[in-house]
Amino acid sequence: MTTNTPTETAKDAVKNAAGLPSSVTTADIGKPDNRLSIEKSDPGRRGIAFKNLLSAKQSGGSASGGKATDEVPAGFARKTAPKLPELSELDVVRHYTRLSKMAFSVDANFYPLGSCTMKYNPRINEEAAALEGFSGLHPLAHDKSSQGTLEMLYDLEKRLCALCGMAAFTLQPAAGAHSEFTGLLIAKAYFEKLGDSARTEIICPDSAHGTNPATAAMLGFTPVNIKSGPDGRVDPADLKVHLSDKTAVLMLTIPNTLGIFESRIEEIADMAHKAGALVYMDGANFNALIGLVKPGDLGVDIMHINTHKTFSTPHGGGGPGAGGIGVKNRLEEFLPVPRVLKSGGAYTTDYNHPHSIGKVKAFFGNVGVLTRAYAYLLMHSKKELAGIAENAILNANYMKSRLQAVYPAHSKEYCMHECVLTPPDELTAKGLKTLDVAKRLLDYGFHAPTIYFPLIVHEAIMIEPTETESKETMDSFVETMLAIKNEGASTPQLLKDAPHTMPVKRLDEVQAARQPNLRW
Repeated sequence: MTTNTPTETAKDAVKNAAGLPSSVTTADIGKPDNRLSIEKSDPGRRGIAFKNLLSAKQSGGSASGGKATDEVPAGFARKTAPKLPELSELDVVRHYTRLSKMAFSVDANFYPLGSCTMKYNPRINEEAAALEGFSGLHPLAHDKSSQGTLEMLYDLEKRLCALCGMAAFTLQPAAGAHSEFTGLLIAKAYFEKLGDSARTEIICPDSAHGTNPATAAMLGFTPVNIKSGPDGRVDPADLKVHLSDKTAVLMLTIPNTLGIFESRIEEIADMAHKAGALVYMDGANFNALIGLVKPGDLGVDIMHINTHKTFSTPHGGGGPGAGGIGVKNRLEEFLPVPRVLKSGGAYTTDYNHPHSIGKVKAFFGNVGVLTRAYAYLLMHSKKELAGIAENAILNANYMKSRLQAVYPAHSKEYCMHECVLTPPDELTAKGLKTLDVAKRLLDYGFHAPTIYFPLIVHEAIMIEPTETESKETMDSFVETMLAIKNEGASTPQLLKDAPHTMPVKRLDEVQAARQPNLRW
C-alpha cells in the first residue's frame, strides 16, 4: 500500500534538517503551525532595521554613536527589553494571513444568518468613507469646517424619510437595540408632555426581536407579550384584549422573525391609535421592504433602521453598527440634538429643541458607517432599491422551496427575506439537533444560519440568503444541507462530533459560557 504521509523516520529527518525547536514534535510536521507569534520568535530576527537618525546634537554624542534611549529620562527608561516577538516581515505576513483564513466572513464564506442581513459590502463604500474630507474631520470641528459631512448627514436623513414615509430621522444611535432605546425614550417624552403617566405598558408579539421587550423593561415599562396566530401573524382579536389606556406603545417587527409580513398592519395600527398608543416598527428586517413599502404610510409612528444591515456596511466583527430612528411630525420635537439644518445653502447644527431627549451618542453617531450607507443609497435608483428587496425575497423563497421537503418549514406560505425551517424527524429520532447540523456546516465552509431563533419555533433554523448571493452559492448550500441530512441518517455520530476541520472542535457550550477561556 502506498501513502503520501511521511514515515516517522522521514519526519525526524525533516525536523533535524530544519532545526525545529524541541517543542515541535514529529507529529506536528505537516500540520498548520498554530503557535503564537511570540512562540515563533527568533532572537535577532527583524522585519525592518532602523538606522540611528539622531544627530550628534540630539544624542549628546556622535551621530553614529548616539542612542534613542539617551533622550529618555532615567526614571522612565526600561530596565529590560519588551517581550515582543522577533520575526521577519514575511513571518508576520504569513502568520496573520493564516489566521485570517481561520475566520468566517462574508468576503470568504456564505453567511446566511437570519434576521441579520449579512449582505456583501461593496468596496466603493469603503473608499467613500476613507475620503480624507470625511475620515480626517475632527469631531469638534466648527460647522463652517464641516459642511461636507453635515450635507451628507442632512441628505441621508431626507433620503431615509422618503424611503420610510417619516417626517424626520436621527442618525445618532449606534445600532438596532440602541435605536429601540432612543425610540422608546421619545415615546416616553411624548406621553410625559401630554401628562399621561398612566401608560406604563408596551405590547410585544412573541414573533418580535427579543430586544423589544428587553428595551421596554430597561425604560421602566411593563412588557406585555401577545402570542402569534396560527399563520404567524398578530391576531387582531387577541391584540384588542391587551390594548388599554395603560398601553403606551405597540412594538412590531415587520417582517417578523418568522419572515412573514403583517398583512393586517393598517387595521392593527388603527386599533393601537384608537387606544391612544403609538406604533413602533422594528426595522431590522427592512431589507425586505426597501423601495416597496413605506412604513409611515401603514400607520407606523416610530421606526428604526439598521443602516449597517439594510444599507450594506460592515457589522458584527467587521465594524461598528449604526442605527436611525424615524418619527412622524408630532414626535419630531423629541428627537436627539443636535439636528442638522439647512439655511441659505449652508448647514448648521441646531440645539434649540427644548423638548429633545438630549444626546444618545457622542457627536453624530458612527459617521463612518453612515457614510458607507449614504454611498450605497447614492449608487441605487428608487427602482433598483425595490429590486434589492425583490431579489432578497426571491432568494429566500428559492432556498425554502428547495429545502422544505427535507427540512420542514414552520410556515407553509411564501416568506419574505428569510425562512424558518426545522430538522427532519429522521435526524431528531437519532438524537440529532439543529446545533449538530449547524456545526457540520462549518466543515463544508459555510457559516451556520441563525439557530434556535425565533424562540417560538422548536429547533429553529433561520436562513436569510440576502440579495447578494448567486444561485450557484445557494444551490451549493442547499446540496450541503441535503448531504448533512443523509450523513446524519446513516452516521449520526459524525454530526454529533462536528466540526472536524476547525481549529477548535466541539465545546461544552455551558462550560464555555460559565468559564470562558479567552486565551489561545
